[in-house]
Amino acid sequence: MSLPPQAQWPTGDVEQLEPLVARVLAPNASPYTYTGTQTYLVGTGEGLAVIDPGPADPAHLEALTRAIGESPVVAILCTHTHRDHSPAAAPLAQMTGAPIIGCAALHIFSDEPRVDAPFDQDYAPDRALTEGEQVTGPGFTLTAVSTPGHTSNHLCYALEETGALFTGDHVMGWSTSVVVPPDGDMADYMASLDKLYAREDRIYYPAHGPAVEKPKQLVRGMAGHRRARERQIVKLLTEEARPIAALVPVMYKGVSEKLWPAAGQSVHAHLIDLERRGMATRSGDIWAIG
Repeated sequence: MSLPPQAQWPTGDVEQLEPLVARVLAPNASPYTYTGTQTYLVGTGEGLAVIDPGPADPAHLEALTRAIGESPVVAILCTHTHRDHSPAAAPLAQMTGAPIIGCAALHIFSDEPRVDAPFDQDYAPDRALTEGEQVTGPGFTLTAVSTPGHTSNHLCYALEETGALFTGDHVMGWSTSVVVPPDGDMADYMASLDKLYAREDRIYYPAHGPAVEKPKQLVRGMAGHRRARERQIVKLLTEEARPIAALVPVMYKGVSEKLWPAAGQSVHAHLIDLERRGMATRSGDIWAIG
């Protein structure tokens, strides 16, 4: 997590990243979306797949319509159903006639406050993909890679022809992913990082931030960062039992206080994982080791 850079970003423009991949940036920059949600167009003029159509923002939908032009859309795919990723799927499907194919619907009702984008309760796919299932179009094949953790329904998509992987919010170069209980799960997130590390993808295209040109190096670093955070939690709680609100200022010293609520959610996810493994206990809002 970090505050978005102070710069003008090409929202609404089509950026051709490689022959089969183009990108359109939505105008929704924030501390949780960085410069905004990046919608990817995969394919050629003979047929396209749209990955993470983004928010149902009229300007973004107009930009996507311009970018698509006369090309038929064979599928609209979402990596997960946070509201900065999937709400534009339904209006785009109406405009193009394309089916919504990808992650499963997820309906979470919780009294716990969310610091990132809440879930899109209206998302309704025509077909939900599971691990290894594919979507094909003229000259491209996208394979679903199940990566729960950030959300339980998170999918990445592998472009088989080029070795690119569309990683949604699971792996991003600008920030670690926020893991928010009860749906977000730290153990699942770590397992999904291990899963990607075992792959041989050439490049990652995340939903936020720049492309990742050294995927294994980044994933190794992210896993190491999470393990370091866990060790930090264990050390602090070994010294003294305390609530999450007392852990965050120590652990995230130097990080903008605006981002502490999100950091606290990831700390909570770590603690739940430690509790399941028999390493932490809680009494009310006080956590302890043992």
